[in-house]
Amino acid sequence: MRRTVAAIAHEQERDGALPWFRGGQLDVWDSVEAAMALDVGGEHARARAAYRWLAGRQRPDGSWAAEYRDGSVTAPAAESNHAGYLAVGVWHSWLVSADEQLVAELWPAVRRGLDLVTRMQLPGGAVGWALRPDGTPDGTALLTGNASLFQALRCGVALAALQGEPQPDWDLAAADLGEAVRTRPEEFADRSRYSMDWYYPVLGGALTGAAAQDRLASDWDRFVVPGLGVRCVADRPWVTGAETCELALALAAAGNRDAALEQLAAMQHLRHDDGSYWTGLVYADDVRWPVERTTWTAAAVVLAADALARATPAAGLFTDLGTLPSAEPADATRTSDWLPGSAGTVRP
Repeated sequence: MRRTVAAIAHEQERDGALPWFRGGQLDVWDSVEAAMALDVGGEHARARAAYRWLAGRQRPDGSWAAEYRDGSVTAPAAESNHAGYLAVGVWHSWLVSADEQLVAELWPAVRRGLDLVTRMQLPGGAVGWALRPDGTPDGTALLTGNASLFQALRCGVALAALQGEPQPDWDLAAADLGEAVRTRPEEFADRSRYSMDWYYPVLGGALTGAAAQDRLASDWDRFVVPGLGVRCVADRPWVTGAETCELALALAAAGNRDAALEQLAAMQHLRHDDGSYWTGLVYADDVRWPVERTTWTAAAVVLAADALARATPAAGLFTDLGTLPSAEPADATRTSDWLPGSAGTVRP
């Protein structure tokens, strides 16, 4: 893991920017994930620099551009999951380092981002995926992004309590959003081909207990390729490292630690000699694709390893409901009534 963290650090720009790889694109969601991995590996100064780079480029409305290259905006769209995810990174940083000064410094950016998220919430509880050119939220909601926003809002509530600035609107937004994720699938665009839509409601904490178990069991055979990892898209022979590690986190959150370890081990065929990770493998052709080793893939490995090894105080961020204020229904009891079989089947 030290080598993997070093590989992430090697791609960081001098000004703190954390792109997919040096000279490549940068988006907030993936950059925050990479910064979290740096913190796990003890590279706190580098993580701080990455967060400060992001805070310095936040727009007045609380948004970021969807993509940057070499410090310049290359895709100006404002996406809700980008606006919210800094809250997850800052809360993670606090859990790891207890750096009160950094939390206070980044708090205004977190607040602006989550205030924008609440303004983008639709009447049914879901959050529009992006802003239209006129500044109104798009009516399309994406399940993966919304599940991530559920976690982001809860991290924001925790940071607000730490700062002594309660944000009751965020509490309400999280409750409405969680209810939409759990009970109103019609609120979200149909992207069920993508594995992220399968496991993210568990990973983000909206589904827990028996509901989480049922969710992960339901599409196991569609997405999991025994010994290789998780398909990014159900109908393509392509496994990806980040999705596999995120599934491992979701499995751990649902109480299936052994299955989580199995998935983390399964994707190690993507590891490069220097500790970095290839994004994916087209296993039908035994070809790595795309031909890139991304910081966010490596970061997903580090976060999954931390969660399973419990190496840092932030290890439970994705797996332990007790690390965040509750936005759950009363029955959130975890069970372990299924485990994936070695042949990719689900057995009682």
